Amino acid sequence: MEGRDLVCSVKSVGWAGAAQGLRTVRAAWRRRRADATGLPPRGPVRARVPGTVREVEPGLGGGLVRFDRSELRILVAVNGAVFWGWDGAAPEPSYALAGRCPDPDPRAVLEPDKDGGWRVVAERVTVAVSRHGAVEVLTPGGVTLRRDLPPRWWEPVGGGAARWRQRSEVPADARFFGLGGCASGPRLRDGTYRLWSTAPGRAAGPGDGPASVTMPVQVVVADAGTHLVFHDNSWDGTVTLREGAEGAGSGHDRVGTSELRMEGGPLRCWVMVGTPARVLLVWASLTGAPSLPPAWALGHHHVPGAADGEEEVRRIVAGHREHGLPLDAVHLGVGHVDARRVSTAGQERFPGLPVLADELRREGIRLVSVVGPAVGVAPGTTVYDGGVERDAFVRDASGRVVEGTGWAGEAVFPDFTHARVRAWWGGLYTERSAQGFAGFWHGMDEPTSFTAFGEPTLPRSARHVLDGRGGDHREAHNVYGLCMARAAYEGLRERAPRERPFVLSRSGWAGVQRYGGAWSGGVVAGWSGLRASLSLVLGAGLCGVPCAGPDIGGSEAQTSPELYLRGLQLGAYLPFFRTRAGGRAGRGEPWEFGADVLEHARGTLVERRRLLPYFTTLAHLARRTGVPYARPLWWSAPEDRALRDCEDAFLLGDCLLVAPVLAPGTERRTVRLPHGRWYDTATERAYDGPARVRVDAPVGRIPVFARGGAVLPVLGEDGGPELEVWAPARGRTGGGLVVPDVGEGWEEPETERYTVRWSGPRIVVEREGGNGGAEPSCPVRVRGLGRGGGQV
Repeated sequence: MEGRDLVCSVKSVGWAGAAQGLRTVRAAWRRRRADATGLPPRGPVRARVPGTVREVEPGLGGGLVRFDRSELRILVAVNGAVFWGWDGAAPEPSYALAGRCPDPDPRAVLEPDKDGGWRVVAERVTVAVSRHGAVEVLTPGGVTLRRDLPPRWWEPVGGGAARWRQRSEVPADARFFGLGGCASGPRLRDGTYRLWSTAPGRAAGPGDGPASVTMPVQVVVADAGTHLVFHDNSWDGTVTLREGAEGAGSGHDRVGTSELRMEGGPLRCWVMVGTPARVLLVWASLTGAPSLPPAWALGHHHVPGAADGEEEVRRIVAGHREHGLPLDAVHLGVGHVDARRVSTAGQERFPGLPVLADELRREGIRLVSVVGPAVGVAPGTTVYDGGVERDAFVRDASGRVVEGTGWAGEAVFPDFTHARVRAWWGGLYTERSAQGFAGFWHGMDEPTSFTAFGEPTLPRSARHVLDGRGGDHREAHNVYGLCMARAAYEGLRERAPRERPFVLSRSGWAGVQRYGGAWSGGVVAGWSGLRASLSLVLGAGLCGVPCAGPDIGGSEAQTSPELYLRGLQLGAYLPFFRTRAGGRAGRGEPWEFGADVLEHARGTLVERRRLLPYFTTLAHLARRTGVPYARPLWWSAPEDRALRDCEDAFLLGDCLLVAPVLAPGTERRTVRLPHGRWYDTATERAYDGPARVRVDAPVGRIPVFARGGAVLPVLGEDGGPELEVWAPARGRTGGGLVVPDVGEGWEEPETERYTVRWSGPRIVVEREGGNGGAEPSCPVRVRGLGRGGGQV
């Protein structure tokens, strides 16, 4: 950070934050000084490529291919995933894997291929290795899905981490998705994306690459099939994507390309092939099942202003109650924390947290506390002294504890890559749990400094334990938030083993879904922010993080009731739904926008509450199958090219299609419908897809469609469970899954399977089980009858 950056920072945070800006400058100088002495100097390098095949050593599930200057290990696992690693890279150790590497598939064997190459043939995929080291992934029918060219390394002559590059080719019609979620769109356009978790120095919007949740995961969708590729390397790097182009029948197609460059670490990757649902199932079996949030966490969350106290929280809760607005959780920001002590409450604003938490819980509302990794440098305080005693804080290459900036000012940072430190940190959540907090959300966990520029906190030369392997921050940075989430999750599980923890992270890496959800902080508050928020959620879901969502509201929404409503309507159909105060005095509740906005907001929040049983079903199915709640339109038909390019609507489970309004002044909008019958849930008018239809989008609602034949678990007018069934087209059948939640614990509920069919003029809904159909377990309401259908 230079002087002019400091002036901009002071302007953005106010002159009261000038001291914080000065601390940030000092921290930046310390980082540069530490890196200048702690990192190996750049010197001459020696380029290397694999060469040609010399010998082969077949093994269980694959084998080892030795080249002149490298070797390649190939493994096909029993779950269908394919692994390969260069230069002796093995699947373990890995922060992404949930436990041990899957067993090899004994049916897969390494055998000779044409032109001196070798191949491994498995049930769902064939992997071919050329004599020069190109690796090709093909369908069982021999159609190429991906071709990795021979890699290239640049090794320092004096020793040290080698940089490497991997170029890949995909079919000309392929589209790229993933990387943890990008504000630029679920579909990744041509460009270079950095793989380095960071809080953006400005709010992220369309055109920006990955930010806090960053992982080298690509989901590639083409006519030939869908595949996911994960390069298991947490070092800093970039990926450059370029979509292909077809030759319009001339045969001169230009393939799509991906070029991955990493500053160090192993060159190893996993590939999964199949339908989108199967790909995510295999990915979840590899990196871990998504955590199951408690039932209340699927409702409406709200964040008051950071400086608000207990009375402000009571005012907000009373306002929601008075105006009939459902509220399930209140998130407290840094205002309730004594920044120097980190784990204790700020006594001035929140003198009676346990009493407040008890009051809210009796109304069905939970308190959620913010937690950051920074520990204030305050000798004599419990957390700081405890960390010093346990040698828990990150040190630099010279052995000194690294000091940076955080909410507490001068701060130090735990090394969450050490199992002993994670156990200590996880125990610290006990105090806040005892104060009545039911969940925790992590901020600044990239980790970054508390400034408008999101400056990195730790020098790249800082040392980390890395669970016994040892290394520096270049390797540990991207997994820092993941390891912090793990510490919290495991600590909460140990404290209350019968309760499902709620942990929400801003930063994460592959596997973070094992420990909780993700919130996309730092998204622009304007209209472009709505599109960016949707893109981030869809991208995270495709990378195995199904429970994600943005913050709705903010200072700009304070002056734009329409924007506030459209954001609220979008958020109500996303997995994690949280509103945030903004504007004057840090307020932004619905009743402050006037009677019309209040009425529309009430309808939106009531609809979210009505859909809670459906979100509960989606949460259980995500845990069992890895399938995200919110899915791109192409999810069930990846071969449909028009759906691949549609980014302004999404599927919520199998039953609903949501078409949010993403531009001001919109009263009607065009919606692309996939194959099948769809009903506008507001008018019950039927449409037959595939089609593009133009429908009303008044300010009070956004277009939502239900699939014909869908079985939707909802809350009825009496507050009890109800099945909302949408009539299938004549001559067609339907059905669906319902997973009732049995409480806040870990009991595994039985999945209820329903079928829907016509019987003369009647719709028959049966629950599968026993020797025949059984009666549904709750009342049934059939919708979509008696309305004209047809394509529009």
